[in-house]
Amino acid sequence: MSAIAALGRLRAAATGVAQPAATVRHRHLSAGPLVLVPYVLAGEAFAPLAVLVGTDRDRPHLLAVPQPRDRDRRFAHAAELGRLLLPYLGAFAAETETIERRSEDPYERSLDAPQVLVPTAGGVEYLRLLGRSTRFRRTDGEFAVAEEVPLLGRWSTWLADRAGVPGSSVLLAMTDLLTQAWVTGQSALEDGDLAALLAWIDPPAGQRGDRAARAVEGGPTAGPATDPAFDERLVPLIAAFDDAVAADRGEAAERDEADAAGGARTDLGPRGRDAEQAIRDALAAELLPTWDRVWRGVELLRALPSGASVAGRWEADRASYSFFAAALADPESRPQPRVPGAISAAAQLAGRERAQARLDAEQVRDDPLLMAAVRLAGEAFRGELGAVDAERMVAEPGKKTARPRPMLTFATDDEPLFGPGTDLACVERPDAKARVLATEPGRVVLELRGGMGGGKTPKPGSVPEVGEVLCWTSLIAEFRRGPDWPDVEDTPWTHGGPPPVPEPEAAPEADDDALEDWS
Repeated sequence: MSAIAALGRLRAAATGVAQPAATVRHRHLSAGPLVLVPYVLAGEAFAPLAVLVGTDRDRPHLLAVPQPRDRDRRFAHAAELGRLLLPYLGAFAAETETIERRSEDPYERSLDAPQVLVPTAGGVEYLRLLGRSTRFRRTDGEFAVAEEVPLLGRWSTWLADRAGVPGSSVLLAMTDLLTQAWVTGQSALEDGDLAALLAWIDPPAGQRGDRAARAVEGGPTAGPATDPAFDERLVPLIAAFDDAVAADRGEAAERDEADAAGGARTDLGPRGRDAEQAIRDALAAELLPTWDRVWRGVELLRALPSGASVAGRWEADRASYSFFAAALADPESRPQPRVPGAISAAAQLAGRERAQARLDAEQVRDDPLLMAAVRLAGEAFRGELGAVDAERMVAEPGKKTARPRPMLTFATDDEPLFGPGTDLACVERPDAKARVLATEPGRVVLELRGGMGGGKTPKPGSVPEVGEVLCWTSLIAEFRRGPDWPDVEDTPWTHGGPPPVPEPEAAPEADDDALEDWS
């Protein structure tokens, strides 16, 4: 935790009001995001219980599974969810722009991309497990599922994978968005509770945030796992549903029909429908407060200006969406593997490391409050330019031609910790790059090395003038090309060697698919 963040927490605890942690919003916020509030049955590996979903705050769609342990009802629920989500997720692929790339073929990039908002980080994990549980299901043969199920699984896996990329905005947890913008007087663990977090940030009129947070304790949780107090009300309702189904059809008749059809019946009689409605009413009362809180969070975040670099990161999301949508349209494409190969895993890790470095640098450039923390940590300084040697020329080692290397001398009250040879970037002049020549208390000497053009003299206006106040940081958002990865067939033996050639898929045993864990 930085000194600025620690100070913010102390002030929040003393005043009972959340304090700003940023001056701009560092994630893209779509004009029409899709909000998804999931619930799963506690104590199960992954038994979906309900989902509240939609793009209109006033028109949420509630999908519920009255018996989450029933495999057929779970997949019927996944198909119903797919029929709601898939049109939204696929709609953005229709409008594209052609993007030219140096040394590569051009491609079509979507003008926009979907954005899914969930209440907490548990919602991201929910979509990951949903994708893992559904993307390999068959749509024909024994134990077939609706065609929406495996397609929803592939989309859910892409969303969850993309959420792991630093700076991505296609799948976001509201608690993460709010804690990026505000700091509270409670612990980071308590900030994971959306109700308490929002109470600190947006308390009722005339009430302190700490007291408002205490008042919402014990209320409906944001899930996705159910609360023990709610379980005490839910368990009898599910038992009543089972009894109603048995009373409508008779246990013996239900078993005979299931044997004849190859699976359990999911249609309901009048008693079953009444019992299901009682479960839906209880779930709606539990989920609607979280639904409203997510949308209230959206309102608060919209009031913040967007950071200058947010649009560039959203372009990367749009590109990823475009490539994935094109892959789905290819009839030869296959679902994402359960375990990635060594080459793809290494490439993914390297890509995320580059994205994290880029995010760290871009956020501090966009946000003076974050830059203040970096300056306190000694990774940046702000100073007034007192002297400029604009005519200075230097021949690099091994080269005969001297290049322009102006020397800049700054006066500063900061205490940067970097030494000679450190490369720096300028906040106010994004193209300017410099290298530290000397540092001493109150004085920093830099050699300007970039942003001056390629000529024998600096281009006009590229060299700062005496009196300019500039901020320089060692956090540089520079482009770094990834390594040239070997082909999959050339995977080294130290990483498992080339993957085996897949054998023809054999028909499953009669009970294999039915008995496989949902997760």
